[in-house]
Amino acid sequence: MSTDDNIIPLQPPPGDFAGYIFDCDGTLAETMHLHYQSWVHAVRLQVGQFDMEWDFFCSMGGMSTGDTIAVLNKLHGFSLNQEKLLQDVEDFLDDRLETALPRREVIALAREVAKKGIPLSVASGGFRKYVERTLKSIGVMDLFPIVVANEDVPRVKPAPDLFLLAAQKMGVPPEKCLVIEDSPKGRDAADAAGMTCLLIDPK
Repeated sequence: MSTDDNIIPLQPPPGDFAGYIFDCDGTLAETMHLHYQSWVHAVRLQVGQFDMEWDFFCSMGGMSTGDTIAVLNKLHGFSLNQEKLLQDVEDFLDDRLETALPRREVIALAREVAKKGIPLSVASGGFRKYVERTLKSIGVMDLFPIVVANEDVPRVKPAPDLFLLAAQKMGVPPEKCLVIEDSPKGRDAADAAGMTCLLIDPK
């Protein structure tokens, strides 16, 4: 199975899935390095020299900003100012989000699913304005009529709220949904929602 540009779609696991839920950063778009750089930059502005392991950053993928700051504060003894950090992250991303690249094999899967008339959605722990800007920059906003983001739920990953809301909006029972994720926290959220999860490497 291939698309017009000869990209082989990501292969889903066996199952009769009635709805597909995609994470955004690192899954549909190659943006995890961009978000990693934004966080390292923003933390350095407050504490000076700072480095963070890539795998450690990816392990926190999907967590809220507040929870991520709490982890860094506890681990390093920081007292990071959340408002300033958010602004510095925003300033960094504002100049760079339009450079986001698509993960073509994942998008190819989404297009194959859409052709079959199966509902699609995006569920991201990111803020809506960045999620939608990213989807637009990689040219897939038309594919996803349902986008669930940080502001839409009381808890983000690893809680199941994002995925459960996406399933509700698609009109699909949770157990009939496939989640495509790049983070362990996202997999945990899918498990908590009673959904099957296809975990891929982050980019």
